[in-house]
Amino acid sequence: MAEPLEQTGLARLMARGAGRPEIVMAVVDGPVALGHPELAGAHLRVLPGDAGDQGGQGDNPCRPTGDDASCRHGTYVVGLLGACRTSRPPGICPGCTFLLRPIFAAGRGTGRPAALALPVTPAARPEDLAAAIVECVDAGARVLNLSVAPDRPSSTDHRGLEWALDHAANRGVITIVAAGNQGAVGTSVLTRHPWTVPVVAYDRRGRPMNLSNLGGSIGARGLGAPGEGVVGLGLGVDGRPLAVTGTSAAAPFVAGAVALLLSAFPAAPPADVRSALLLTAVGPRRTVVPPFLDAWAAYTALARSGNALLPHGNRPLKNPESPC
Repeated sequence: MAEPLEQTGLARLMARGAGRPEIVMAVVDGPVALGHPELAGAHLRVLPGDAGDQGGQGDNPCRPTGDDASCRHGTYVVGLLGACRTSRPPGICPGCTFLLRPIFAAGRGTGRPAALALPVTPAARPEDLAAAIVECVDAGARVLNLSVAPDRPSSTDHRGLEWALDHAANRGVITIVAAGNQGAVGTSVLTRHPWTVPVVAYDRRGRPMNLSNLGGSIGARGLGAPGEGVVGLGLGVDGRPLAVTGTSAAAPFVAGAVALLLSAFPAAPPADVRSALLLTAVGPRRTVVPPFLDAWAAYTALARSGNALLPHGNRPLKNPESPC
């Protein structure tokens, strides 16, 4: 059974480097334990938003030894992307810069606080998501990870959120969204937008999980990624890793691939990077189930298309003062 980084082709891409600090990844999620030792070498910037200054670390501190559900989810997602390469598992793109926009304050549960090993995708109000997206785009994000989702698939439009997604598209910000864990066939404003890349969860055998939402737009423009018991950074005194199942765990694999591709091909238009990521060898998509992520195939597609590879630009971290 292949490990998630091997399954997705990310291991080969990660071997070429850790990403570049010029590539800014925005993560809209819960607050992050900025003092977590496995994030010590990460480039982290916080947009206060509505969750309070410093990622909710004011009156409701988000600490590495805490056990708050919002903090656990936010720290877990950022850890998959930005944890030290010496961590287990290693961060996908720790050399990039992370723009953290808390949308859930510390102390506000994201579901079942004691059961993040179960499928939990935090739900957010569309107006809050819209504001967070616009702020991240205006702050210079190149990639946006939304491991959040509406409560259920819906055909109802939300103009503010649609406008925010249009704003990201017009700026070329590649937007990765979790498809949601209701096990339904349908779409939401996030997965329906023509620019977003919806992500469904696949199990360890490489099969779509029944919990993932599916739909026409998800099958046509989405990707699958590991989503069963994905291990990442945990909180608490014991510091044990956290295993999460669901689409919020799957989305960072795709977002991390985008960040490494942009690092390797800094002159490539965002539309080309997105197209390479979605390229499959099976021809036109005619199913509600998207294909599995192949990050290395996207890399080779960009290289073959004439995009200039930056020599030694996407290099591993070698900062002697950093544990990463």
